[in-house]
Amino acid sequence: MLTTKITAVLNSTIHAINTVIPVETEISEPSIIVEPFEHASIGVLIGVTGDVLGRLFIEMDRATVGRLGEFMFHMPLSDELLESFAAELGNMVAGNLSTHLSNKKIEMEITPPTVISGESLMYGFNKAFNLTFQLKDIGKLTIILMIENEPS
Repeated sequence: MLTTKITAVLNSTIHAINTVIPVETEISEPSIIVEPFEHASIGVLIGVTGDVLGRLFIEMDRATVGRLGEFMFHMPLSDELLESFAAELGNMVAGNLSTHLSNKKIEMEITPPTVISGESLMYGFNKAFNLTFQLKDIGKLTIILMIENEPS
């Protein structure tokens, strides 16, 4: 069963996506991921400390990153800028998430984003929760919250 803090993080993640990305969005029910999970596109990894210890992973394919960047900035992004935009998007989402949680008296600090491009497998977490966002006319964005410890 999800703890209150993990539920708050998942709900605040939805709030952050809806605040940062100005696109009509359909959200899947959260699901649990088992180790390892495969990543095959552009991902942004952000460490999380505080009341919940773990990592936040934001994943999109290159076409979705490009369409989202073009939608948000009204100009196409070159291949060189896709990773930079993905990192900045991760920063905006994680920062908004952290701020939203602090309003709920849940402490969350974040690390600078690390962009992972290409195929990889992710290991090293106790639990992982998957939220998938279908961004209208843009593509799919997946957020995975990897938990290293169960908060008290």
